[in-house]
Order: sequence, then C-alpha cells, then structure tokens
Amino acid sequence: MIICSVSIAVIFLIVFIISAKNGQFDDDESPAVRILLEDKKQETENKEETEKN
Repeated sequence: MIICSVSIAVIFLIVFIISAKNGQFDDDESPAVRILLEDKKQETENKEETEKN
C-alpha cells in the first residue's frame, strides 16, 4: 500500500513539474481580475447607451 501511494505521489509531482515548466501556472491572477474588468466595461457601455436615448 505504501509503494502504491508513493508511486502515485511521484506521478503527480512529475506532472506538476512538467506543467510548471510549460507555463501552466504563469498567469494566475489576471483571469480573476479580467472578470471584474469586463463587468465594469459592460456597465459603462450600458450607461452610455441610456444617456444617448
């Protein structure tokens, strides 16, 4: 059982190292911020449209 759990841990470690080297975890903050910025853009566009009418 110990051999099985250690081998699974090593596999996950190898997968993590490979994905980190390929840049999977480079930009982890901007997607969360991008969601907020898109909402603000839509709000300003909606305000501009209501002001025109």
